[in-house]
Amino acid sequence: MEEERPSGVIGKLLGGLNSTMRRLVFAFMSLGPIPQHIAFIMDGNRRFAKKWKLEEGAGHKAGFLALLSVLKYCYEVGVKYVTVYAFSLDNFNRRPDEVQYVMDIMHEKIQGFLKELDMVNRYGVRVLFIGDLNRLHEPVRVAAEKAMEATAKNTKTYLLVCVAYTSSHEIPRAIYEACREKSGLVAAPNGSNNNIINVNDVIKVVDLEKHMYMGVVPDPDILVRSSGETRLSNFLLWQSTNSLLYSPKALWPEMGFWQVVWGILKYQNNYYYLEKKKKQA
Repeated sequence: MEEERPSGVIGKLLGGLNSTMRRLVFAFMSLGPIPQHIAFIMDGNRRFAKKWKLEEGAGHKAGFLALLSVLKYCYEVGVKYVTVYAFSLDNFNRRPDEVQYVMDIMHEKIQGFLKELDMVNRYGVRVLFIGDLNRLHEPVRVAAEKAMEATAKNTKTYLLVCVAYTSSHEIPRAIYEACREKSGLVAAPNGSNNNIINVNDVIKVVDLEKHMYMGVVPDPDILVRSSGETRLSNFLLWQSTNSLLYSPKALWPEMGFWQVVWGILKYQNNYYYLEKKKKQA
């Protein structure tokens, strides 16, 4: 099912959906399977600012508002887990001033999120920051820890924010931790064979997944990248094997109700095929 929007009189009527009508749409959708986990690559903030000739940082501010709306729609329709790709580990290779700029924005957004705790607690959202958090600048790391602590008692829904994260870091780290667990020793950083694992202690997939950053939640049912891009950009490569890939043309700040609806309808349309593939895996 390609992304499309209602047109004409129907489009104008549905474009102004109030909360009651929105609940009716979601109730109708709930007759079909609802994805348990949706992951988002939030792409297009800078292009949005350039498109509308906005000042630097305005695209990220608009993107933060879009995130709040998307979260609300996901939780209202019954999605339990939402994961967003906020900052790649590879981004630390940028110029120091660029990294500092992104860290400042991230700190500002986490602080803004903490001010939205009424909405967060209303939906029972627990926030988890996923990745190598030690790489974050201290103010960002402290703010992230505060957000996790403030929502630690919520269990109804989950928001996972991937920061200082890439799959090419997550997977080798999980292998390292699994080997260390099996051997009972700390693996040598130089790759030497000081640690010997018994031949019967074979590293299995379950051993790796236990040590994955994302091992705390089910694999995503849908992986969404806004702005029409189809690259995964080193995001959830291990977990997205059986995920539906959805690439709406909307830039991230333009994401909203209809993008969530069409993504879930596309998932429902392909549900039995996806389930069959999971069983064959």
